[in-house]
Amino acid sequence: MAASESDLDDGRMPFLEHLREFRSRLRNSAIAFMIATVACWFYAGKIYEALLEPYQKAIVHHPKLATTTMKYNVITEPFWVGMSVAMWSGIFAASPFIFYQLWKFIAPGLYKSERRMGLVFSILSAMFFIGGAVFCHQLVLEPMFDYLLGMDIGNAEPALTISGYLDLTRDMMLAFGAVFEMPFVIYFLAKIGLVTHKSLWRFNRWFVVIAFILGAVLTPSADPISQCLMALPMIALYNLSIIVAWLVVRNKRKQPGYEAMPDEE
Repeated sequence: MAASESDLDDGRMPFLEHLREFRSRLRNSAIAFMIATVACWFYAGKIYEALLEPYQKAIVHHPKLATTTMKYNVITEPFWVGMSVAMWSGIFAASPFIFYQLWKFIAPGLYKSERRMGLVFSILSAMFFIGGAVFCHQLVLEPMFDYLLGMDIGNAEPALTISGYLDLTRDMMLAFGAVFEMPFVIYFLAKIGLVTHKSLWRFNRWFVVIAFILGAVLTPSADPISQCLMALPMIALYNLSIIVAWLVVRNKRKQPGYEAMPDEE
């Protein structure tokens, strides 16, 4: 137990040092983000074309809308859409480095053995974040667009703009990317003792209800398909998080002098 406390003491620093560390990590993340944004700017057109694929697949199912093309209202809109595509793509491209900087900031509060997991944490966090966005792009957007385009309100025809489409697509992909980070959030909550695998399991039935509520809140569109497609992965990730919490508790039990929490009995 003394050795464990010594490991923690080695990483502790004064409050002002924490602020300087935070500024340094934030600066490094900003630099990585800017470099990634500049790199993505040269491919903004191709990235936007890739983002259009779910819509183009969905519109095939609606022949009367097959000639509908994206429009823009002001002459500068394509430029700003390209800039927005580059910036949001830059976040995904720089996410491994950003997550690594996040780990370096919180690492001083962890045991020495846990601080070595920085590279693994940054890679897995980025993979889950990007994986959530890819899951949304490949499996959620097309059925969502298909459902929305099939809604016939007074024979109205859509006048879709490139900025409006980007906003909806971006918000959906970011929401899914954030949701896919759930196992890592649970990992840290379990590390500090706020949750255990047993408490998470007991809350499982309620989380199913919460997942569908969050699916309705987080998805910008109001269609039930996209809400279900967000809720079901959330439920699966929650149950994966229970396994993560169990592994954390199991590793804690191996530490000398560890006292089990009531939820672990």
